[in-house]
Amino acid sequence: MLKNYSLLFLFLFIFSCKKADAPPPLPQVNSFYKSAVTADDRKTITAEEAKTYHVNTAFKYEYRTGHPGHYKYNYHVKGVNIHGDSVFGNINTEGKYGAGILITDSIPELEISTEWISHGKLKALDKKGNEYNLIVK
Repeated sequence: MLKNYSLLFLFLFIFSCKKADAPPPLPQVNSFYKSAVTADDRKTITAEEAKTYHVNTAFKYEYRTGHPGHYKYNYHVKGVNIHGDSVFGNINTEGKYGAGILITDSIPELEISTEWISHGKLKALDKKGNEYNLIVK
């Protein structure tokens, strides 16, 4: 009798085990947030962003838009290029990355992309690959 139960459990185990199917793909969530920030983002605020426009003088950002977990910040920055020349400008960031415009002595508007490297410090690259070290004002 014990042998019959053992065989029954063995058959149940074999037939109940099958490969697990991959989970179905998650539906795409529609959002008004862009996946990347561009230099032109700092020039205008959309109607949707205007609804969440926030200024707080206790922090270094000029303004913030969005919702918790999806904020976009605007900063005035200053810094130096690899030759030690001074630069300044304005950027928008979302998460770790951002984009904006720098002004130098030789070029009135230079588009850059940025990345936070530590608190208040950013590394920036222009389209030619020149590097800039920036801090928020």
